[in-house]
Amino acid sequence: MLNTCGRNVAYVADAGCWSGGGRRGSLVRGGVGGFGTGAPGAGAGGTSSGAGGAGAGASGLVQSTLGAGTAVSSYDPAITATVGAEHQTTPLANLQIYRVPSLQLNTGQFSFGYLQAFPTGTNISFQFNNNRQSTNSPFLFLSPATSGMFRFTIQQELLAGFGFGPNLRYLRIARNNKKISDIAFKDQVIATVTQIENIYWDLVSAYEQTQVNEQSSAFAQQTLENAKKQLKLESIPEMDVMRAEAEVSKRDQDLTVARTSLELQETLMKNAVTKNLSDPLLETMPVIPTDRMQTDQIQIVSPIQDLIAEALQHRPELAETDVDLVNRQISRKAARNALLPSLSLVGFYGGSGLAGPLNPLCQDCISNVPTDYAGGMANTFNNSSPDYYIGLNLNLPIRNRVAKADQFRSELEYRQAELRREQLKKQVRIEVRNAQYALEQTRARVEAARKARDLAQRTFEIMGKEQELGAGSSYQTLTAQRDLSLAALDLVSAMTIHEKARVELDRATGTIGVSPGNNSPGSPAGLQRLVGRCYGAIAGIPVKLGRILLVIAHVLEKVRVEREKVQTADAFVGHVVGNGFGKSHIVGLRVSSAEQLRHFFGRIQRGPVIG
Repeated sequence: MLNTCGRNVAYVADAGCWSGGGRRGSLVRGGVGGFGTGAPGAGAGGTSSGAGGAGAGASGLVQSTLGAGTAVSSYDPAITATVGAEHQTTPLANLQIYRVPSLQLNTGQFSFGYLQAFPTGTNISFQFNNNRQSTNSPFLFLSPATSGMFRFTIQQELLAGFGFGPNLRYLRIARNNKKISDIAFKDQVIATVTQIENIYWDLVSAYEQTQVNEQSSAFAQQTLENAKKQLKLESIPEMDVMRAEAEVSKRDQDLTVARTSLELQETLMKNAVTKNLSDPLLETMPVIPTDRMQTDQIQIVSPIQDLIAEALQHRPELAETDVDLVNRQISRKAARNALLPSLSLVGFYGGSGLAGPLNPLCQDCISNVPTDYAGGMANTFNNSSPDYYIGLNLNLPIRNRVAKADQFRSELEYRQAELRREQLKKQVRIEVRNAQYALEQTRARVEAARKARDLAQRTFEIMGKEQELGAGSSYQTLTAQRDLSLAALDLVSAMTIHEKARVELDRATGTIGVSPGNNSPGSPAGLQRLVGRCYGAIAGIPVKLGRILLVIAHVLEKVRVEREKVQTADAFVGHVVGNGFGKSHIVGLRVSSAEQLRHFFGRIQRGPVIG
C-alpha cells in the first residue's frame, strides 16, 4: 500500500472527526427562555422568546418560567465587619442636663456579622457590636464606658420556600444544563463524524473511479498501438485506427475529469483534518485512502424494531429533551410551591454587657459593673443580661395573580415539552425507517451493478478470445472494454451511495462513532489516553472522535518516539491500528526527507482537534 513514485503521500483511514463542520452550527444550543443552555430550539412553544404560539412572539415580552418560584438566597456565607472612631461636639442651651456648655463624645466602634442560608429554607445570622465612649460630662457615671452585645438569629420558612426542591432548583437546573451541553457536544461529534465519513467515501469513490479510468485509458492506448501495427501490415482497414484514436481521446478526457475530481476530494479531506492549507507542501501532498469499499461483503441490516430501539436509546436529541423535561418538572414544582403563603418561624437569642471605670468628674458616683474590658465581655456572654424572642411571621397575598400566572404557564410549558418529546420520537422512528429503506434500496442497486459488472467482464473476456482467434475485431473488444469500465464505474457509484446510506443509518440510530466501554485504542478511554500523550490538550471526550483522529494520533505517537532515530533521507512510519469494527489496516506516511516528516506532522499537531 505504498506509493514509490517519490511524492509525499499521507495514508488515512476511512472516517474521522477533526473538522468543526457539521449539520449543526454550534456546540451549545439556544437557551430556553434566556436561562442557561436549554434544549434544542428557541424554547417551549410560544411561551418563551421563540416565534409563534400563544406567547409574546419574537419580541420576547413573555419569558419562560424555567426557574420560576420563590426567591433563593446565596448559600455562600458572608462576613461583615465595621471599625470606626468618631468625635462629636454638641452645643447645649443650659447646664442642667450635662453641666457643660458643649457635650463632647469620643466613640470607638467595632461590629462583626456572619450570614448564611441553607437549602432547607433556613437563614442564620450572628451579630456582635462593641462600643467604647468617653465624655466630658460629670453627670455620666462611666467614662470611658465599654458596651457589647451579640444576637444569634434563625429563620425557617414553613410553607413557601420550604425544603430542598424550591431552594435547590437553580443548582439542579444548572447541572442539567451542563448535561445538555455535554449531550450537544456528543451530537456535534456525531454530525462531524457523519460529515467526515461522507467526505471519505467521496474520496474513495473518486480514487476508485480514477483507477478504473486509468485502466480503461491504458487499454485504449494499447489497442491503438496494436491497431497501428496491424495497419502497417495491412491486416485491418484505416477506419479501425481512426476509431481507436477517437476512443483514446474520449477516455483521456474521462481520465482528466476523474483526476481533477480526485484532487478536489483530496483537498476537501485535507481541509477537514488540518487547520489551513496555506502550506504548499501540505497542499500538494496527495491523500490515499487505506480502507476500500468491499463489493463482495454487504452487512445485513438489523430488524427495524431493533434499530428503532437503538435510536431511542442513543439519539442525543432525545436525551436533551429528557433532561429539559426534568428541568420543566423542577420549575413546575417550584412554581406550585410559590402559590403557598409565606410563613416563617423566627427566633433569636442575645446578650449584652457594660464595663468601665467611674467618671473622675462625677462626685459621689457608685457603680456595680466591672471596670475592665474583660469583665464587660464576660457579662455579655454569661447570660446575665439575656435577650431572646420566638415568633411567626405570616405574609398572605390577596389573589396572588402573578404567582398563579407563572404556575399556569409552567404547567403549559411542561405539557408542551412532553409533546415535543413524543413528536421527536416519531420523527426519529421515521428517520430510522427512511434510512433503512434507503440502505435496502442501495443494497439492491449494488447487487444489480455487481451482476452487470460481472456480465460485462465475461463479455470482454469472450470478445478478447474471439479477437485472438480472428473472429472479432479490435473495435468490438474496445467497445466491450468500454462497457466494462462503465459497469465498474456504476458499481463504484452504487457502493458509494450504499456506504453513505449506511452512515446515515448509523447517524439515525445515534450509534455512529460510539464505541463500547472498553480500554482498547478504539475506545473512548484508549483514545483519550493516546491522544492525550500526543497533544496534551484533550481530556474527557465521552465519544469516539473517528478513525482519522485515531490514526493520526497513532502515527503522531510513533513519530514522537522515533523522530530522533530518523537519519535517512527516505523515512517511512507505519503502524497497524484497529478500525473499530474488528478489522485492521496499515497506516503509513511516505516522505522524501526527515525534515518534511517533521514539517507535515507539525502542521497537523497545530491543527484543531475538533472545530
